[in-house]
Amino acid sequence: MYDPPASAAMPPAPVSELELSANVALTTDYVFRGISQTDEGPAIQGGFDLVYNILYAGVWASNLDFGGADTDTDGIADSDVANIEIDLYAGIKKELHGVEVDLGFIYYAYPHAFDGRPAAELDYIEFKGGLAGSAAGFDLGFTTYYSPEYTGEIGRNWVFEGSVERALPDFGPFSPSVSGLVAYNDGDVGAGGVDYWYWNAGMSLGFAEKFSVDVRYWDTDIGGCGSNTIFQCDERVVATLSAEF
Repeated sequence: MYDPPASAAMPPAPVSELELSANVALTTDYVFRGISQTDEGPAIQGGFDLVYNILYAGVWASNLDFGGADTDTDGIADSDVANIEIDLYAGIKKELHGVEVDLGFIYYAYPHAFDGRPAAELDYIEFKGGLAGSAAGFDLGFTTYYSPEYTGEIGRNWVFEGSVERALPDFGPFSPSVSGLVAYNDGDVGAGGVDYWYWNAGMSLGFAEKFSVDVRYWDTDIGGCGSNTIFQCDERVVATLSAEF
């Protein structure tokens, strides 16, 4: 191994530290891609994140309400379909010429779920690719998600999300911002998937450094899912109190 002379100037080695953070939230309705996951009920959510250089990994969980299941086929619901979601994720984030590139995967798990039939596995994996940057005072983002076999074994699924956020001037101890998102879900219709648009818009108010309150309007263009299913997807307003440590 080559050993440079003692007089040679060597640049200092980059210092990298493992960073651990935690988050917790209380929300009036767990809405995922425009669709309620808690039958319009509240949810307690939280997780942990690890970051090392450009690598990140984490775990996140929330309660659910996917309704009841008739496990013994007597016509009476005697079990929950699913009551908890645990997400495991990892990836890399790196800034290139002022644009943050995010490549990773997410594994969605539903422990002890009743899948209804052997082929209707609720657990699934998604791969994602995202770009984020700033322009004219706005934070802009675009993310694509792809699952080769979506939840419920309904074939491949693509999601395309575009987001925008604008920080507003602080007032007193509060740091407000407004943001919105428009997205398209491209499902495998022949296998039971759904094609639809969803969107949201809202305001967040940060305070005491670690806390924030978010009030957000959600809606989709899915027809006929208002009162006919626990997976509500009509217009709604969701409030969330969260903290990061």
